Amino acid sequence: MCGIVGFTAKYFGDEERGILERMNGKIIHRGPDEDGFYLGEGFGMAMRRLSIIDLSGGQQPIHTSDRSKWIVYNGEFYNYRELRRKLEEDGHEFYTNSDTEVILHLYDKYGSRCVEYLRGMFAFAVWDEKERSLFLARDRTGQKPLLYSRRPDGHIVFGSEFQAILEHPDISREVDPQAIDDYMSYQCVPAPSTAFREMRKLEPGHWLIWKNGQIRTERYWKPDFSKKIRISEEEAVEETSRVLQESVKLRMISEVPLGAFLSGGVDSSTIVALMARVSDRPVKTFSIGFEEQDYSELKYARKVAEHVGAEYNEFIVKPNALEVIPKLVEHYGEPYSDSSAIPTYYVSQETRKHVTVALNGDGGDESFAGYERHAAMRLAEFYQRVPSALRTALFEAPISVLPTSEIKRSRIRDVKRFLSAARLAAGPRYSRWMTTFDDERKSALYSSQFRSQLNGNGSRSVFADWLESDEAEGIVDRCLLTDMMTYLPNDLLVKVDIASMANSLEARSPFLDHKVIEFAASLPEELKMRRIATKSLLKKVASQLVPREVIYRPKMGFGVPIGNWFRGELKGFIRDILQSNEARSRGLFKQEEVDRMTEEHVSAKKDHTFQIWSLLMLELWFQKFVDR
Repeated sequence: MCGIVGFTAKYFGDEERGILERMNGKIIHRGPDEDGFYLGEGFGMAMRRLSIIDLSGGQQPIHTSDRSKWIVYNGEFYNYRELRRKLEEDGHEFYTNSDTEVILHLYDKYGSRCVEYLRGMFAFAVWDEKERSLFLARDRTGQKPLLYSRRPDGHIVFGSEFQAILEHPDISREVDPQAIDDYMSYQCVPAPSTAFREMRKLEPGHWLIWKNGQIRTERYWKPDFSKKIRISEEEAVEETSRVLQESVKLRMISEVPLGAFLSGGVDSSTIVALMARVSDRPVKTFSIGFEEQDYSELKYARKVAEHVGAEYNEFIVKPNALEVIPKLVEHYGEPYSDSSAIPTYYVSQETRKHVTVALNGDGGDESFAGYERHAAMRLAEFYQRVPSALRTALFEAPISVLPTSEIKRSRIRDVKRFLSAARLAAGPRYSRWMTTFDDERKSALYSSQFRSQLNGNGSRSVFADWLESDEAEGIVDRCLLTDMMTYLPNDLLVKVDIASMANSLEARSPFLDHKVIEFAASLPEELKMRRIATKSLLKKVASQLVPREVIYRPKMGFGVPIGNWFRGELKGFIRDILQSNEARSRGLFKQEEVDRMTEEHVSAKKDHTFQIWSLLMLELWFQKFVDR
């Protein structure tokens, strides 16, 4: 696991080398073990390495035998031994035992199609000295990040993280207003945009070629939900278990200590149980809890560890929010406000004290229909078949008059939220349930100055194109496709990569093996979700591995009591930041609306947790990255 950086230039002398060294220094946390540089004619690239495989011989950059092609690589792919054998049979000679060199030989043989052979997570750059061309590629689901900027003179700068690219003196910090609007909707900036106008994300499942100042990108993969297999539920349970077991076994290849995150939920419990099946020693598991019992699943994690004979490590933390929040802002590099980044950071920090690699359960919900919103989308399809007058008389009118708490979540509050969007088409409905600031909230919050910067463009839905496409038929499959192409790479995987790599920990996700995803996509959606019961099939698999009481219980998620902190220890902090002269001077928001939300939340009149967190992280990002 590594971090990579590089850029082209008219000349590459001492000044350019200094820039490259500073860029590489910004990502030392991604690879504290060693660094490596390539300096050529008009191009340079570098990397930081966290040694996992071929500890002594895998130094990068790596080159072909004639030194005409060079590679820097971030990631792990797990079928490299098989691919190496085939390449050796074709006459390719290797000088290391690393997976990195295998990619370079694949590129030498297949060109851009090399990515189709890789099974794992990756972001890499190949420089071809003869062609004077640069090839960049990112894994299918976006587990590893890759950013780039094409300069006005045609040259390109790339890197694993924002801090590295921003170290280049020619990179502008000009903010993209549309990206800020997207962030206000989704808690993140969806690819390919970034918060910086001149910087882009290479999208998951894409490659890029730069040559003579021109850039070409192409998608090489996306999940196919159109080809369904005929399979019984019993057969599906057996085959799901098999493909997951294979994926887990592949990800246990390591020359350094390895363990697993264990939350006590279905996904991580399944992974740990499958690890225990193939391990010749107790699996090291790591679980994190908080003093607030409403946010703890530790009793379930303990049950799973005991059941499978794992070595259980539990950490009860009282987060120092004033310490961790600035770290999150710095590492994420652009506005990001998924508050589960806090526990993910802490569990990564504690886990790294014991192991270098940790498997996790990320991706299970996106392939096997695990979110409540998936059930709500299917229920809404049924609801729309009820005549409008009957819906109003039986549901909407009676529910509308029932009192609900503005502070505590309740079933009535959930029903009202469901009914508020159930009449809408699929795209707007999903957006309503997935956004932090909807159009109504934005209208109340945005200043006329900010609206003018958006040039009259309304909020765009990143979900609609996928939800309303013909690439998947049923509503559940369309939700899974949408999540796979939007929420997963833009939110969840960004969180995991940054939180783990900030602590020099490699996180591996068996559910995100593309063979697992493709198999799940081929299953009839009725197997994945029975009526409105989420994750039906995966729970049947898991119930063969761990106690049923762990599996058949309400989903909790991986959260922190951030709303309570805003009324307690962080009360003064959020007022200081959101009511500061810096925040007021930006002119993005109506200050009276910001003050209203803050005071309503602090006084416990209403719950604006997610909105305040989004505003807070945005302002802190401006202060860290834009105010220079």
